[in-house]
Amino acid sequence: MADHILVLNTGSSSIKYELVDPHTHLRSAKGLVERIGEEQGRLTHRHGDKPPYVRDRPFPGHGEGLDAMLEAFAAVGPEPAPIAVGHRVVHGGTRFTEAVFIDDEVIAAIEELTPLAPLHNPVNLTGIRLARKVFPEVPQVAVFDTAFHRTLPPEAYTYAVPRDWRERLGVRRFGFHGTSCAYVSRRAAAVLGRDLAELDLIVLHLGNGASATAIRGGRSVDTSMGMTPLEGLVMGTRSGDVDPALAGYLARAEALDARQVEHALTHQGGLLALTGTSDMRAVRARDDDEATLALEIYARRIRKYVGAYYALLGRVDAIVFTGGVGEHDAATRAASLSGLDRLGIAVDPAHNETESTGERVVSPSGAEVPVLVIPTDEEQEIAHQTLARLRATRSSVVEPAL
Repeated sequence: MADHILVLNTGSSSIKYELVDPHTHLRSAKGLVERIGEEQGRLTHRHGDKPPYVRDRPFPGHGEGLDAMLEAFAAVGPEPAPIAVGHRVVHGGTRFTEAVFIDDEVIAAIEELTPLAPLHNPVNLTGIRLARKVFPEVPQVAVFDTAFHRTLPPEAYTYAVPRDWRERLGVRRFGFHGTSCAYVSRRAAAVLGRDLAELDLIVLHLGNGASATAIRGGRSVDTSMGMTPLEGLVMGTRSGDVDPALAGYLARAEALDARQVEHALTHQGGLLALTGTSDMRAVRARDDDEATLALEIYARRIRKYVGAYYALLGRVDAIVFTGGVGEHDAATRAASLSGLDRLGIAVDPAHNETESTGERVVSPSGAEVPVLVIPTDEEQEIAHQTLARLRATRSSVVEPAL
C-alpha cells in the first residue's frame, strides 16, 4: 500500500513481516513464514478483519518464504507498494549507531560483522538481499539492535582485557535488544505520564533471549548482553554469565575447542541445559526438583542485575518487563523481584496475575518504584526509525508523527 512501510524481520528459520501505516500506527497486514528449511512449513497472513490466510507447505529457503509472502499479499491483499522497507539487523558494531539506507557498501560492512553475530547477521542479510530484488526501486533501511546502546559510557563497554584485543580486534560490550528497549522505554514514559528524559528505568526483556538494561533519560548506560548476545541472564538455550576460564578447563578436560564450547553455551545452555526444554511454559508446567531449581536460577540472575542496576543508577523510576516471558509469565515477574521490598520494588499479586495483553502497572498502588508490563513492538520501532531516516533525507515525504 502507498505510504506504508514494509517491515521484515528475517530469522534463521522464519520471516516475520508487517505493513505499517506510519500515519495511524496501524498494521494493514502482518504475517509469519515459519519452519523454513524443515519438512513442513507454514505461512500465516492476516489482513484486516479477514480470516487468516494459512498455507502449509515446505519452504526450502528464505527465497521461497518471501515468494509465499508475496503470494499472500496477492491473494488477500493489500497490495504491497511500500515507500520503504525496514530491516532488523542484530549487530552493527561500532560503525552503525543509527538506522541507515542500505547499499552494497552497507551490506559488505554487515557481512564483515558476521563473526560477532554468526547466528543473526547472515540471515538478516538474506532478507535484505531478497527484498532488494523484489523491490529494487524502494529504499531499504537497516535498523540495528546494537544502535540503542551507542550511549554506553567507556566504563560500561570496556572489558579489562589486553589492549591489543580492544584496539585491533574491537573487543568490547555492544548490547542487544536495543530496538525493544527504545520502544518500551518511550511507552513506559507515556504510561507514567512523564518525560522520558527525566526517568531512570530498568528494562527486563525476557524471551528466548533475555537481557537487562539500565536506562537514564532514554539513554542506555549499562546492559547485560556483551560483545555477543551470550553474556548476562539465563536464557532459553544460552547460558548467560559463566566463568571465562570454563573454555580453558573444557579444552584440558575434554579436548573441546573454542567453537565447540561457544556452540554448547549458545545452543545447549540456559533452560535447555537445566531442564531439557528451552520453553519457559513447559518448565513452568512441571512440578519436579529440576524445574524448580531452574526457575530459581533464572529468577535469581535477574534479581542480581536489578540490584546492580539500582546501585548504578542511584534511583529507579520504574522496572519494565517485556518480551514473551516478561509479558506473560506472572510467576517469573514476582520471583525476579522477590525480596526487593526495602528498595521500594514489589509486585501486587492481584495486579500481576490479572490476565492481560496490554500495557499495565503490576506494582501496588502508590509504590515507590512502579513495575510495568509493556508489550514490546519491535516492528513498530523499525517502522519508526525507517520513517525517521526517510524524513531526514527526503523533504517530499509526508511527516506523520509515528
